[in-house]
Amino acid sequence: MRAELGLCDIVAETGPVRAMVLPSSGTGDRLTPCTGDWVAVRPAGPATSATVVAVLQRQSAVVRSTSSRTSHAQVLAANVDTVAVAVSLADPLNLGRIERMLALAWESGAMPVVVLTKADRCADPASAASEVAGVAPGVEVLVTSATTGEGLDVLTAVLSGTVVLLGPSGAGKSTLGNRLLGEDLLATGTVRGSDGKGRHTTAWRELVPLPHGGVLLDTPGLRGVGLHDADDGLDQVFAEIGELARDCRFADCAHTTEPGCGVLAAVEDGRLTQRRLDSYHRLQRENTYAAARTDARLRAELERPLKQIARQVRALKQSPHFKA
Repeated sequence: MRAELGLCDIVAETGPVRAMVLPSSGTGDRLTPCTGDWVAVRPAGPATSATVVAVLQRQSAVVRSTSSRTSHAQVLAANVDTVAVAVSLADPLNLGRIERMLALAWESGAMPVVVLTKADRCADPASAASEVAGVAPGVEVLVTSATTGEGLDVLTAVLSGTVVLLGPSGAGKSTLGNRLLGEDLLATGTVRGSDGKGRHTTAWRELVPLPHGGVLLDTPGLRGVGLHDADDGLDQVFAEIGELARDCRFADCAHTTEPGCGVLAAVEDGRLTQRRLDSYHRLQRENTYAAARTDARLRAELERPLKQIARQVRALKQSPHFKA
């Protein structure tokens, strides 16, 4: 199913159907059909269009937080089996972005794969792959080039079921998708020479059958990916920190300044990089605050220290010894 602007294209038993999507009466995006969903459709009548009346339960879903202050969930793809995170080797590696995308992928319930694209434009693809593997525990990292064909046979063997391509504009998702499809079905474009960023050539999400079996779900480039309720995904991405935390003196250690912290000890002796720990803290904070925007109890817990500070400041100002 492909969804866009209140309409969706559905593959039914009788063939393709274009159906209307009625405005949701609920408050969450999970009530709205997304590409990859299985839906129930009311057939068109003499004076009415076909209409989506229900979305079946999802087996997996790639969900990000919206950019709005409310941080509602936005479903990018549903019922996917493999999430292929596309990373261009034509640009400097952004390890923090890769960690963020992998947290999103793990949280979906699908199996993530990192696909390093444009290997023909990288001086040392093997070294880059090793660096990425260091921040992707448990994830297969593949080096590919749509230009030379490098790694495409291995990638084809690894991808299975419904595959979604995720990554920023310019990462080569659509070009890679066309090589997997065996023909140019997906729109592609060049990157800007001024900053190396790609143009959004994919304007919607759609499912396309793969010749070796399964289907490919192409998505528009993601400028930003906010985490939404991604606790399990973060645990997977930073699995080594969870292991190191077992050596912490305190069970609730935050791995910042606590004495006897096994994680900080690992940073000191070089087993863990400071960049990796900083990324862990940053994504954990983001995930917590995103959850707080929709969880009143959690929001109150986060705001309590600020309120205590405000009360102390007011009491200080009311003191006869206070001087402005």
